[in-house]
Amino acid sequence: MTAPKLILPTHRRRFIKSSAASLAAASCLPKVVSNNIAAAEEQKTSAESLVKVLYDSLTPEQRKQVCYDWDHIDKERGLLRSRVSANWQINDKEINGDFYTAEQRAIIRDVFESMIDEEWHAKFDKQLEDDCGGFGEEQALAIFGQPGSGKFEFVLTGRHMTLRCDGDSAEHVAFGGPIFYGHAPTGGDEEADHSGNVFWNQALEANKVYSMLDGKQRRQAEVPKSPGESRVAFRGQNGTFSGIPITDLASDQKEQMQKVLASLIEPFRGADRQEAMKCLEAQGGLDACYLSFFTDNDIGRDKVWDNWRLEGPAFVWHFRGAPHVHVWVNVAQDPSVELNA
Repeated sequence: MTAPKLILPTHRRRFIKSSAASLAAASCLPKVVSNNIAAAEEQKTSAESLVKVLYDSLTPEQRKQVCYDWDHIDKERGLLRSRVSANWQINDKEINGDFYTAEQRAIIRDVFESMIDEEWHAKFDKQLEDDCGGFGEEQALAIFGQPGSGKFEFVLTGRHMTLRCDGDSAEHVAFGGPIFYGHAPTGGDEEADHSGNVFWNQALEANKVYSMLDGKQRRQAEVPKSPGESRVAFRGQNGTFSGIPITDLASDQKEQMQKVLASLIEPFRGADRQEAMKCLEAQGGLDACYLSFFTDNDIGRDKVWDNWRLEGPAFVWHFRGAPHVHVWVNVAQDPSVELNA
């Protein structure tokens, strides 16, 4: 029998605040879990500390199904922890199925909310409702390593989502590794204005830069063919990049590029935003990057470019807006980190 849908909390820690005492008496969970939850709330929990709460709540049988060694290799998918895809489940244990208890599903929800900026909770919920029927539907998670005793990572997967939290266990990378987000509010092809797409504003910010370019700069920035969207492995300091170098932009254009960058990292929690900026600065900042607008898939032929890319030696943010939004992100301090996509 499928478990009932989780009623989403009105606040990211509503469940923790209201349920710690009742969990102590729950036969499905040990008393230490409720104690951990209460302590976590007092310490204004991070996503990582909530993953520890979740891990402690799992039965030995559950751990066998969703917990893995840090460097677990899947025969078909390689290093599973660092895998990224536009539409996948990291295992077959759907969050809203009968594998997890209602209390565990609520903790999972709190982990998710702690991974993203509070202002974006409703937007991500719209994306999830449109793309897979709501949070927990057609979604699965995995925990690599053991929370609380060395390095570990939590990975959340589903249609148009690969998100991670790791407490800096994965060294020298932002977001715990490569991530993916996307949205298809119409279910498939979108119109030129991308009405209802929660991520389209990021493209509008980038296109403001294009509108500020002169003719020569536009010829530099325009690239006739989009690359494969999942090709976001690092090119390194000596790599060849398409588009216009940010160093060729005027001061007002660079100022708008800072706004583009801010819009890209905005959906995520403060710690991840800071880590992404730290990684970018380590390789030379925006001045080490190039901006490309791909002209081969222009919905509506309006020159509001749907597909574009910001890329540096160890920084790739690839925005594919046609036929609907797919965004691939790979950011590290140096290009030695390999991609598994």
